[in-house]
Amino acid sequence: MNDTCITSEPSISSHTPAITVLEQVFGYASFRPGQQEVIDNVVEGQDVLVLLPTGGGKSLCYQVPALVREGTAIVVSPLISLMQDQVQQLKESGVKAAFLNSSLSAENQQATIELLRSGKLDLLYVSPERLLQFSFLQLIKQLPLALFAIDEAHCVSHWGHDFRQDYRGLGTLKQQFPTTPIIALTATADTATQQDIVSQLALTSPFIFKGSFDRPNIRYRVMSKYKAFEQVSKYVKSAEGSGIIYCNSRAKVDDLYARLYRQGFKCAAYHAGMAADERELVLQQFLREKIDIVVATVAFGMGINKSNVRFVVHHDVPRSIESYYQETGRAGRDGLPADAMLLFNENDAARVRQWIEQGESPTQTPIEVQKFAAMESFAEAQTCRRQILLNYFSQYSDKPCGNCDICLDPPKLIDGIVMAQKVLSCILRLEQQASNQYVIDILRGKAHKRIQEAGHDQLSTYGIGKDNSDSYWHSIINQLIHKGLIRVDITAHAALRLTEAARPVLKGESELKLAVPRLEFKPEKEKKTLSVDYDKALFKRFKHLRKTLADEHEVPPFVIFSDATLVDMAAKLPTSAAELLAVSGVGQTKLERYGAAFLQLINDYVNREFS
Repeated sequence: MNDTCITSEPSISSHTPAITVLEQVFGYASFRPGQQEVIDNVVEGQDVLVLLPTGGGKSLCYQVPALVREGTAIVVSPLISLMQDQVQQLKESGVKAAFLNSSLSAENQQATIELLRSGKLDLLYVSPERLLQFSFLQLIKQLPLALFAIDEAHCVSHWGHDFRQDYRGLGTLKQQFPTTPIIALTATADTATQQDIVSQLALTSPFIFKGSFDRPNIRYRVMSKYKAFEQVSKYVKSAEGSGIIYCNSRAKVDDLYARLYRQGFKCAAYHAGMAADERELVLQQFLREKIDIVVATVAFGMGINKSNVRFVVHHDVPRSIESYYQETGRAGRDGLPADAMLLFNENDAARVRQWIEQGESPTQTPIEVQKFAAMESFAEAQTCRRQILLNYFSQYSDKPCGNCDICLDPPKLIDGIVMAQKVLSCILRLEQQASNQYVIDILRGKAHKRIQEAGHDQLSTYGIGKDNSDSYWHSIINQLIHKGLIRVDITAHAALRLTEAARPVLKGESELKLAVPRLEFKPEKEKKTLSVDYDKALFKRFKHLRKTLADEHEVPPFVIFSDATLVDMAAKLPTSAAELLAVSGVGQTKLERYGAAFLQLINDYVNREFS
């Protein structure tokens, strides 16, 4: 499993049924902090709300009690692809799991219902619409039910960033099944959303577990967006492994994908404008490592259950911190080092802000405006990125993380008064009617025909900034926007306007510090590395063997073993079945299916190395 615990420390707990399931089925020796307590409460029949980050082990919190309690667990999931991935991984671990959704033929749906009716399923994944059908409710009322698990529970709340009306009906479950425990799970919920989940689902005195929202293995970076394609291209060339690039529109997805493809990247596009079978093909190619990069809108969403995504790039700014956190959280679910890169400029932000403000809902629009303001603050910050994220989710931290761009390379501040005066004066002389690029063209003294025809080459500010690049001035202008000296008038073709705060700066009556612009992605001299010492050459051979086995069994490679399991295997070098079972993520079923091949590889490698 990819979003389960990856530690292999021996458990101090006695061998409860839950521990036995954890070891024998999922191949882990101990629970992560909080998991045991959550599972114990569900096993005892208590309602539970779980808040854990993506990759924090949410799935185990309902999968283990589903195997301990009598009856079938009904798991509510919003996406077909997520159901399919979860069921596939459970089957690989020897669990009797299935899903019911529109991707199945009528015959296969009926066969699944018969398995459910005859008590042959441990877990059944369904959509909220399917669960709330009268005929389905009548069916499961006749069966022993282990529990209801509501995945992506923030969808039930209008305070959540991904509110879905069909989730609201789930509030009737407690009334219809008063003795069946409900476990609601989410990775992204602020305080208001948490309270609303409990209320909407009518949870009875729930046990609430709030795990840390910190994903210490993810490195957060923000780059001033200027030449976006060149920036993205340079970044992904330096990145290792597979990744996702998010764009805010289908047109941008198609354009960026085509340009990356022409440069030789193994990539594909994904958005809601594509046919369902096209999207499914891209998803399967990504999961099975036929392609390295997916360029996508947020339609490539919660269903990305792939543990070894190494980077997520946001080509455009997301609409909320919750969205950003969830999307970046698709990187590094195996606990290994991963990267999150955001390209940001104020023009993009102004457009997003306008889209949100034009919303038709008098209740939802103000909430979305507030959430986007928090996202902008994150992108513009000059303090530790992780602190801002954690503080947003009420996990207050006063210590810098040491693993974001601000901590690794603190901004260098300079006296910015002269730079600012050049920009502000130029905007004034252009009568506050020009976009930022036109202002920069004047500052740099470019000999464009339109500048000459307008007579702007005669302005006193023409050419006064020729010693610095376009990208440098873009960064300076963005900083002046962030500081409230300039605003972007999106209703007038993104013209730059001065605010009252610009007056004392123009007159030299106030001080102004600006950060030296960060214009390019620079790979760190030292990457964040794992504390565990393992054989890198053997790890590569493991990945090749895993890919071969995955193709033979027609499953994604990470379903066989996660990268974290392969790292542990390369560190421990097991040479027997008993030793292989001690590797984190190796359970009985996977030992029987794949153990011999990996043990053969290890023994051949060790004998050759030491002969």
